[in-house]
Amino acid sequence: MKNYLIPLAVLLVAGCASQPTGPEGKLRFAIDSMKRDFQAKGIAGMDRLEADKLLQTCNQTGNKPKPDVAEAIEAEQAVAIRLPADGTHMGDWKEGEKLAQSGRGMTWSDKAGQPNGGNCYNCHRISKNEISFGTIGPSLVGYGKLKGTSLEAQKNAYSQIYNSKAFSACSAMPRFGHVGALNEKQIKDLVALLLDPESPVNK
Repeated sequence: MKNYLIPLAVLLVAGCASQPTGPEGKLRFAIDSMKRDFQAKGIAGMDRLEADKLLQTCNQTGNKPKPDVAEAIEAEQAVAIRLPADGTHMGDWKEGEKLAQSGRGMTWSDKAGQPNGGNCYNCHRISKNEISFGTIGPSLVGYGKLKGTSLEAQKNAYSQIYNSKAFSACSAMPRFGHVGALNEKQIKDLVALLLDPESPVNK
C-alpha cells in the first residue's frame, strides 16, 4: 500500500505546484482549459470561446475597469445600439412573458435560426406571482409603474435589453440584440412586458 501512496502524494504536490498564480495567470489557465476541453457541436462552435475587446477588458479587471475605461466602453456600446426603424418599441407583453419564461436556445441541439428564449427569470424577479426567479439582476416588479410608458422610457428599456453594456460596462446581462440572441420583435415584446400597464410586471 505504501508504494502506491508515495507516488500519489508526489503527483498531488506536483499538480498543485503547477497551478497558475495571480489574476492574469488564473484567467489564462481558465481560458486555455475551456479551449482544450470544449468541442464544437451543432451550432455551438469554437468561436464562442473568443472574447471581444470589451469582454477581455472586463475579464482582466475582474469586471471593475477604471472609470475612464468604463465610460469609453459604454459610449462605444451605446453608438452600436440599433433602435427599430419603424419607430415602435413595444410589442405584445404576452409574447414577452413567454420569452421571459423560456431559457431555450443556442445549445448544440438547437437548429440554426431557431428563435431563442430570453431566460429573464433566471436573473430577475419580474412578476410578483412568480415563485421561481434569480437574484443576479435587480427585481423588475413594478418597472412600468416606475418608468412610465413614454417614448423615452420605451427607448431606454429597448436599449438596455439590446445592449446592457452601454449602461454598465461590465454588466452581467447579455447583449441580447448586439450579439443577435434576440431579434427586434422579441425585444419589443420584452419592452411591453416591462412597461405595459396590463402586464403582470405592473399588477
